[in-house]
Amino acid sequence: MRRVLLPHVVADEPAPAGGVIRDFGGRSMGTSWSVRLVCAPEDPCVHLQQGLEQQLDAVVMEMSHWESDSDLGRFNRADAGSWRQLPPAFFDVLAFALDVAGESGGAYDPCAGALVNLWGFGPRGRFDQPDFVPPSAAQISAALASRPVLLEREGRRALQPGGVQLDLSAVAKGYSVDRLAYFLKTQGYAHCLVEVGGELRGAGVKPDGQPWWVALEQVADGADSDSAAPQPDELVLALHGLSVATSGDYRRYFELDGQRYSHTIDPRSGMPIANDLASVTVVHPQCMAADAWSTALTVLGCEHGLRLAEQQGLAVRFVVRRRDGGFTEHMSTHLRSMLAE
Repeated sequence: MRRVLLPHVVADEPAPAGGVIRDFGGRSMGTSWSVRLVCAPEDPCVHLQQGLEQQLDAVVMEMSHWESDSDLGRFNRADAGSWRQLPPAFFDVLAFALDVAGESGGAYDPCAGALVNLWGFGPRGRFDQPDFVPPSAAQISAALASRPVLLEREGRRALQPGGVQLDLSAVAKGYSVDRLAYFLKTQGYAHCLVEVGGELRGAGVKPDGQPWWVALEQVADGADSDSAAPQPDELVLALHGLSVATSGDYRRYFELDGQRYSHTIDPRSGMPIANDLASVTVVHPQCMAADAWSTALTVLGCEHGLRLAEQQGLAVRFVVRRRDGGFTEHMSTHLRSMLAE
């Protein structure tokens, strides 16, 4: 059975008369990206590929923890007690991430890069290397003891308290999607579907007047992908003025001595999450918000995450693993209100 989610607000701006869809894409931030947009038939749009790549390159040079010479990399190496002026976009993304950290009670924390690195999901000491060893309790405690990063909005400065390793990977892809969509709008293209690493944002409509239809991501991992246990019915979203992001424990993990370790780390305990959530999908006008909240709610788990989603007015779908190998779906009120009758 297929169910349909519709936006509450629909813009009435039509696509260009006789418009055609043009496709662009490539790789950035260790993943793929793609753009579909509606152009006038006489407009080849060829100049956009370079512009889109430049937007993504700018994000990498400011916010990548994989690039040692990025602005984020330099902040992570800064002396304890030093204030660093940040580029405007970097500052704004970090400020937003810290806001979500506060609102989620620390379930998401952009300052938890040291923990991510200890568990082998950072740029060095990877879990897939033969010499990898999970961190000791003492190492985790030391990483948890770091003081918080402070921001000074006047001058866009951030304080490196000493040893903090920023990691914006749970928000940077979403921000990149928003940035590409904004860039296209400034170039006069209001009808597009933007995707970076599976995070999506749609604006306007296709030439036939239909919205950009996307299916919400289904769970697929080792044991469950071949299982006969049913998944929740497919959900298809009209991505019109909306973004969608999904976090799932099936995406990245490793197994050691029969134990499975998720790539999602709980910043409060320093341990990989071990709840029964298979995936969390957030629908939001801003992809950066959908990206960050999907991570925070995954850490919180279904019960506490659903409660916070209701408090925040977020449109969220939780897919929970059952002991019989099947799945149970839970929706927030705001997402349920988008279901077509």
